[in-house]
Amino acid sequence: MADETLLSARGLSLSFGAIPALVGVDADLWPGEVLAVVGESGSGKTTLLNVLSGRMAPHSGVTWYRDPEGVLHDVHAMPMPALRALHRSDWGFVHQNPRDSLRMGVTAGGNVGERLMAQGMRHYGRIRAEAIDWLRQVEIDADRVDHLPRTFSGGMLQRLQIARTLVTHPRLVFMDEPTGGLDVSVQARLLDLIRGLVARLDIAVVLVTHDLAVARLLAHRIMVMQRGVVVETGLTDQVLDDPQHPYTQLLVSSVLQA
Repeated sequence: MADETLLSARGLSLSFGAIPALVGVDADLWPGEVLAVVGESGSGKTTLLNVLSGRMAPHSGVTWYRDPEGVLHDVHAMPMPALRALHRSDWGFVHQNPRDSLRMGVTAGGNVGERLMAQGMRHYGRIRAEAIDWLRQVEIDADRVDHLPRTFSGGMLQRLQIARTLVTHPRLVFMDEPTGGLDVSVQARLLDLIRGLVARLDIAVVLVTHDLAVARLLAHRIMVMQRGVVVETGLTDQVLDDPQHPYTQLLVSSVLQA
């Protein structure tokens, strides 16, 4: 594993019964890099995201994470309290459905502030000010700070989830179809927001998406998965403009013909 890598996986394999979900997957992520994992439904991309983030254990293989002090940690050997603490601090997770992350009975400001409190912040005024600042950064009016998420539109809910995730300035964020299910115009606005925040904050991202246009816009590198196997990987523009594997060629041609 190269010294510079933030996250590195080797030989990840996992099956659900007789169905292979991951087959000997290797992956590397560098600080500040956006890596897109693409493929059709059932290709294994979400399973890979869950394994890399420690939410699911592989049957074989290892995932290493390099902390800010340069110490390597075996993600799947970490005690659960340590892994939960990592997800509240250095890591973040953006779900396709923001309701999987947000507390719908807690105000918008409370949702953002909870991650700060989990890191030990106790000054109410400071927490509220940070929450309002992050609502503005994700283009939610500060007047909505005391509103419940159930009063928000789908796009606003996703932006609120992003604010909740990024308020602790994580080094690494896992994103699972962050624009899935949104209208095209809302998707475009959200993608511009994500791209700007990720670049400004220098966040590393593992992005799962079935949308090659999203991968092209956000990702530096791309991994193409088919039936649990990584069939092609490389710089995003290189892979999408000159795909080498027949499956990647099929994915790209289907987008062009759509």
